[in-house]
Amino acid sequence: MHNTQDLNPNPLTKKQYFVVSSMLFALFFGAGNLIFPIHLGQLAGAHWVTAGLGFLVTAVLLPLLSVLAISTTHSQGVYDIGAPLGRYFALAFMVLIHLTIGPLFGTPRTATVPFTVGVQPMLPSSWAHGGLLLFSALFFGTAFLISYKQSNIMDMLGRVLNPVFLLLLFSVFFLGFLHPLGAAGSQAVTADYQSASFFNGFLQGYNTMDALAGLAFGVTVVTAIKQLGKTTPRSNGKVTMKAGFLAMTMIGLIYAALIWLGATTLSQFKVSADGGVAFNQIVTHYLGGAGHALLAVLITVTCLTTAVGLVAAFAQDFQKHFPKVSYHTWLAVTCFASFLTANFGLDKIISWSTPMLMFLYPFAMVLIVLSVASPLFKRDPVVYLLSVVFTTVPAFLDMVAAFPPVVSQSTFGQSLGAFQQNFLPLASLGLDWLVPAVVGAILGLAAHFLRPVLAGRTSTSSNQ
Repeated sequence: MHNTQDLNPNPLTKKQYFVVSSMLFALFFGAGNLIFPIHLGQLAGAHWVTAGLGFLVTAVLLPLLSVLAISTTHSQGVYDIGAPLGRYFALAFMVLIHLTIGPLFGTPRTATVPFTVGVQPMLPSSWAHGGLLLFSALFFGTAFLISYKQSNIMDMLGRVLNPVFLLLLFSVFFLGFLHPLGAAGSQAVTADYQSASFFNGFLQGYNTMDALAGLAFGVTVVTAIKQLGKTTPRSNGKVTMKAGFLAMTMIGLIYAALIWLGATTLSQFKVSADGGVAFNQIVTHYLGGAGHALLAVLITVTCLTTAVGLVAAFAQDFQKHFPKVSYHTWLAVTCFASFLTANFGLDKIISWSTPMLMFLYPFAMVLIVLSVASPLFKRDPVVYLLSVVFTTVPAFLDMVAAFPPVVSQSTFGQSLGAFQQNFLPLASLGLDWLVPAVVGAILGLAAHFLRPVLAGRTSTSSNQ
């Protein structure tokens, strides 16, 4: 039974909405959100607008839909999004999402990015491994302390860390717009972005992991809004939607600025291996030696806010579904595991996270869209089942194709790749899951709406 009345019957103030939006922004905007848009701008060059629009679909619209999915279905986490497909699927989906954005890939990246981009350039090369070990230990120790008391999360993220990050980031933007490195619209375009810039930008948005994070952060967001007295599902969902829209609008504007900034760098720098190197070049160009210190602080602050959200969401969800282990124990487990993974280094983390993202993102997108539209078909499990079943094979093929060459270029990998390219539409664009998912959804909706008609006819004929 849900409560029928809020503990706080009054509308939230503008200040309260701002704090919730600021918390959501801080949860979403982390390591990848800073480096991938800049790298996209470098890859797209003069086509930065088209590529940027594709990026905004998966990096802004989809995370916003994930927040709406949580509020529409009155869910309290990623488990509830998969629940129409049964307990075991929901549990497996929750675990995979949390491991991917948590201790295996996403959370360790929040420490390796600020170290690799901001701190390592200031250290002697012989200190690289020891420096990462010390930095990641301090980083996850701090994340653990901030998220230890759950009621602290909104205050720390929304009122303290996030404004500091924004102040630092906009100082970089101000310099970039005041004295541009070059004209973005006249820069060279890399081969992949000459004819399919929108779709390549779309796929680059996967790297932010924000659609997955939006589902996982659901429990953190719902808990924080309940602390403001909005305890009923309806009012809690309404606040979530408004705050989510404000937060994602701000993120979208920052992405556009970062992509443009990346494109302008081509006038003076070559395309870098990743956006972190490019951002380092930008800051150093404008601020010289002091730029490194600013960069280290900037990226550490934004990554810490995301790390806090990730470890808290992991611990909250796992404590809820595996209650024999306490929140604080799960928190310690995910922080320690993230610390261990971080010390493999940024390059390895990114290379091995891509296949998992290519596998999980199609399922996440299908479940998010179905959840938002679920009032139309009353969350009928048949619609979910057919959509997900039809998505499974292309998602698996995308995962194999994204593995490092030891897998993707093996005889097994090449044979699957040939099948994928020859028989699945849109495979060359990385969207081979889209048509099967739509077909599955149509069949599921047909089954849902025709079932009462067929049942009525059967009842009539039996009465006769």
